[in-house]
Amino acid sequence: MDVEVAERSSASIWAPPPKLTISQWADTRRQLSREASGEPGQWTTARAEYQRGIMDAISDPAVHTVVVMSSSQVGKSEMLLNAIGYHMEQDPAPMLFLQPTIEMAETFAKDRVATMLRDTHCLRGLVGEARSKDSANTILHKVFPGGHVTLAGANSPASLASRPIRLLFCDEVDRYPPSAGSEGDPVTLAKARTKTFWNRKLVMTSTPTVAGQSRIEQAYEESDKRVFLVTCPHCRQAQRLMWAQVKWPAGNPAAAALHCVDCGAAWTDAQRWAAVRRGAWAPMAPSRGIAGFHLSELYSPWANIADVAVAHEEAHASRSIERIRAWQNTALGEPYQHDGERPDDSLIRSRAEKWDGMPDGVLVKTVGVDVQDDRVECELVGWGKDEESWSLDYHVIFGDPSGPALWQDLDAYLLTHEPWTACVDSGGHHTQAVYRFCRERIRRRVYAIKGMAGPGRPVWPKRSSKGLSGKAILFNIGVDAAKERIFAHLKLASVGPGFCHFPAGRDDRYFAGLASEAAHVKYHKGFKTTEYRKRPGVRNEPLDCRVYAYAALCAATINWKVMEQRKRAREAAAPTQEPAGDVDLPHPAAAVVQRQGSRIRRVGGFAR
Repeated sequence: MDVEVAERSSASIWAPPPKLTISQWADTRRQLSREASGEPGQWTTARAEYQRGIMDAISDPAVHTVVVMSSSQVGKSEMLLNAIGYHMEQDPAPMLFLQPTIEMAETFAKDRVATMLRDTHCLRGLVGEARSKDSANTILHKVFPGGHVTLAGANSPASLASRPIRLLFCDEVDRYPPSAGSEGDPVTLAKARTKTFWNRKLVMTSTPTVAGQSRIEQAYEESDKRVFLVTCPHCRQAQRLMWAQVKWPAGNPAAAALHCVDCGAAWTDAQRWAAVRRGAWAPMAPSRGIAGFHLSELYSPWANIADVAVAHEEAHASRSIERIRAWQNTALGEPYQHDGERPDDSLIRSRAEKWDGMPDGVLVKTVGVDVQDDRVECELVGWGKDEESWSLDYHVIFGDPSGPALWQDLDAYLLTHEPWTACVDSGGHHTQAVYRFCRERIRRRVYAIKGMAGPGRPVWPKRSSKGLSGKAILFNIGVDAAKERIFAHLKLASVGPGFCHFPAGRDDRYFAGLASEAAHVKYHKGFKTTEYRKRPGVRNEPLDCRVYAYAALCAATINWKVMEQRKRAREAAAPTQEPAGDVDLPHPAAAVVQRQGSRIRRVGGFAR
């Protein structure tokens, strides 16, 4: 009997370590570092129970891809670190951890990976000192027995085309550039390095951005779309936590609470956290080896419902599209809905209003000019702070653009209304005539522009281009970015930042033209982009004119507060005199032609 006991004891010594899931490994081995965590010490998955299903899916042999579309404050980075630590000790393999940029990868390596290796006992010593002369380790490349982990930036083609890897971790994929240099989509390039492994694994995580353009949204839609179900502490009904369940007394978001979708009872934060600890993931679509997870701050043990509600109110009170989109992305983990729809011209028309003289909020005027074969169409737009706008005039000048008369009439129109900036489209059949007109008036800030479609183009470029003649100064404007901004403003229903005012009496053709295009999603090399398409049978000159007028606004750097103060001062001194406003133009768009006799002096590459 003693011999049998000895044999069993000896066998247990040489037996392989027990097979653990990632969550089990983290609960028994992982130590959170003081520099990187508000709760340093032993990791506890039950602190945020939803993390268990995500981590264990990474170690599930039936799953080849894990997708996490989430808000902030749910522990994404720590879950990825747990997966890396698990594979370093339990299942060694070559790994690549991809961040949006090389700089972010270096920061993550120093602040998160290095501290995990230092403070998690079972990992300590697995990786040699990077400072050792004979070490194969660097800040971005860690070698351990049986494998290595490389940290890289999605903006670096060289990082994506070297070693083969079995595990690919893509963090914050919606912040990746569309292309790694000229090589193509960085996720596709990185995935190509996993082809030689039958047991390869791809993990993609991110806070989403814009619907239809979000990498993580697209990946989640292709997954089994798991949602985390919790049980109501009052009626025991299982449910997914949604923003529609958050309610508060009018004007008091600090008193917000989450309410049961079934019985309507309010939950305290403590009840919500307890419900999450007992919750479980449930797939909403068939599994094809892609496990998808969606999380919002409503599940987070580090977020209070009242704080989320206050942030919601502050973002929407600002009427800033960027702040509203950021709140929806980072609090709800949902892509901001670009809608893929055109503005509602009947709704815009119904908001038309009457005003006498110049509206009080106007501080700057711009003009956008669209050139056709038998006319030019112009919109005079008044702008206030935070891009609130007034359509002051819409004017059509008929004539032949190849002759002088039409351009004389346009010049008279601009002299009459004295806009701060004007943009004239040169992309039609009369390019040279536009160049000539604008070149002679550039000191009045009349710019020749050409609309350029496509993602990533700013409304106003950092520098000008030469026209076809080699003499004209041309600005290539990003029309998609301008249309996205204009469409967002047209949807606003409350007067304030970004709101578009239109005068009563404007004809239906104008409003139909303003809403003449719609945003459609298209795919380029497997990646979603937005394309603006014109509706059949509707003229789009009013939209083009508004785009050019907005580009003219973007050409200037404007101190709205100072302008408003000076306008009030001038009005008090001379009520009948319309102020010119105060605008700074440090931008290259400030190019001004000043003729000295018959010569044109050039300064800094621009005609002066």
